[in-house]
Amino acid sequence: MNETDSLIQTITVYLIPVLFAISLHEAAHGYVARYFGDPTAAQEGRLSLNPLRHIDPFGTIILPLILSLLHLPALGYAKPVPVDYGRLRNPKKQMAFVAAAGPAANFVMGLGWMTLWVLLTYALGFPQDDFFIEMSKAGIGVNSAMCIFNLIPLPPLDGGRIVTGMLPLPLARQYAQIERYGMYVFIGLILMMQFGLLTDFLVGGMHILQSIFHVLLYPLIFLLR
Repeated sequence: MNETDSLIQTITVYLIPVLFAISLHEAAHGYVARYFGDPTAAQEGRLSLNPLRHIDPFGTIILPLILSLLHLPALGYAKPVPVDYGRLRNPKKQMAFVAAAGPAANFVMGLGWMTLWVLLTYALGFPQDDFFIEMSKAGIGVNSAMCIFNLIPLPPLDGGRIVTGMLPLPLARQYAQIERYGMYVFIGLILMMQFGLLTDFLVGGMHILQSIFHVLLYPLIFLLR
């Protein structure tokens, strides 16, 4: 397989998992924010499962593809769902729940892709090089990577906002100031990944997450074997 064919295969396998992993991650923030009193995302039409509402051409498509070709987790980002934390009923406490909704959505999607893999493998007997098996594996990997990456405790990542919501108010205000340097934080993390400084954390976290998927799905695997 030449380089062009490999690129096309990577795109077709990863496109759907990446689009939905990022889009549902963002929509989850909006749904939880609305539950706690902030309708901003709904008012701007961003409470949608349609990936076209959330796509950022570079962050959603180009960046994950580049990272996957570099044999790094296929991370990316969408247009952030607008959240006005001041409109939450209890902003400091509930911002942590709004932030956690994104990684939680990736956890659920990763489990869903793993369920599909189990059904295709054990119930239908698909070979492991089948296109839909490969897509299922991509969905597991993409959502595991997004979940773990977003839990890094640095603003503007979700993990940073969760930490901000848990800190005492004076410390929370200081810690939240990191968010103004969000683009530099993201670039720094990508460089750390490139040089292997986050490899143990990300790969180890993904393995733990996928082990949880296996444990949760073991009864189904047991029945289908």
